Amino acid sequence: MKQIHNTITGLELAQIGWVVPDIHAAIAFLSGTLGIAGFPEPEQICAQDLNMTYYGRVVAGEWLTTQTYNGGSFIELVQPLSGQSMFQDYLNRHPEGGTQHLAFRAKVNRFEQITGTLRDQGYAVISEVDHPIARMAFFDTYRTLGVVTEIMGITPEGWTAIQQMQQAGRTPGY
Repeated sequence: MKQIHNTITGLELAQIGWVVPDIHAAIAFLSGTLGIAGFPEPEQICAQDLNMTYYGRVVAGEWLTTQTYNGGSFIELVQPLSGQSMFQDYLNRHPEGGTQHLAFRAKVNRFEQITGTLRDQGYAVISEVDHPIARMAFFDTYRTLGVVTEIMGITPEGWTAIQQMQQAGRTPGY
């Protein structure tokens, strides 16, 4: 692997993503024990509905997700339910759960340059999503960082949604 050499300079840490075996237990701990409030009821997400790829193909995969805004970043919880996904892969390797990805964001016009540089450096894409509020690519940086690196290219509509979510202190899953 080539070195990253400032590939993500200027990106903001946007999200910490935990994959957990029991999302309700994780919410109870984070809210009740650590005082991290604002998690909405978990939503069931289907990879096919998002056209989310898994190693280049859209495959059946479902999970529960919720997230809240806390201290400058979003905290996302994901509980895999069925099918194939990077979340299920992580839980298979770590049945107790843990931090699975860190997301960095920039304006959508930088997305291709940033993700192209990471691809050129040999980092494999595990999953991709092209959503109205953001383009997202999840890179396999396990050997380098111990977690997946998500790059988010936020659209103008996405920046508005982020401001609203920050003001509300939470965000629905995507």
